[in-house]
Amino acid sequence: MANQDKASNDNPGNGGGRSGRGRYALYGVAGVGLLAVAGAGYFFYREKTVEKPRHKVLESDGQFEVREYPELLVAEATVAGERDYALDKGFGQLADYIFAKSRDGGKIPMTAPVISAGGGGANWVTRFVMPARFTRETLPQADPGIRIATIPARKVAVVCFAGTADEADLAEREAQLKSWLGAKKLKTIGEPERGFYNSPFIPGPLRRTEVLIPIE
Repeated sequence: MANQDKASNDNPGNGGGRSGRGRYALYGVAGVGLLAVAGAGYFFYREKTVEKPRHKVLESDGQFEVREYPELLVAEATVAGERDYALDKGFGQLADYIFAKSRDGGKIPMTAPVISAGGGGANWVTRFVMPARFTRETLPQADPGIRIATIPARKVAVVCFAGTADEADLAEREAQLKSWLGAKKLKTIGEPERGFYNSPFIPGPLRRTEVLIPIE
């Protein structure tokens, strides 16, 4: 009986073999899951440590802030079309520039956030803030379709939130920020912008997104 039991467990053609294969399949799924979690954790840590523009927080109220930024040097690409399409294409152009895929020379470190703003009409402008150590003179020559510009020193009101951000989410957050500004009697002097801090590799609940509006 002992030999029969052993054969029953080891024979791939019987239930014992199927059970073994099922366990291996589960182990494989678990392994893939662990790799995905580890990969997301790596990207989350890396993106948490990228350079961000220095600024001063003048007021903080839950998810809302008023910030003061110095002049910022940016590389920007303007693309016509729907926001998601324009952001994706503009991001690709700027990524090729900073990672030296479309030019000679060294790479420029990535920063956060990636800024998306209306560019008039059907245009959208995508901006990468340049690391603080660069100047116009020390940046590599810009590719066609990319402009090196400066955002003047300014104050902005911000609402910060976690999760994936589709158009409905962004419109809702923008409305909340405008309502908060109205209650605070703060005057806006520019159009809303969106700040995206994370790549698609980061799970939705861990992503950080902001809506910003320049104010007096």
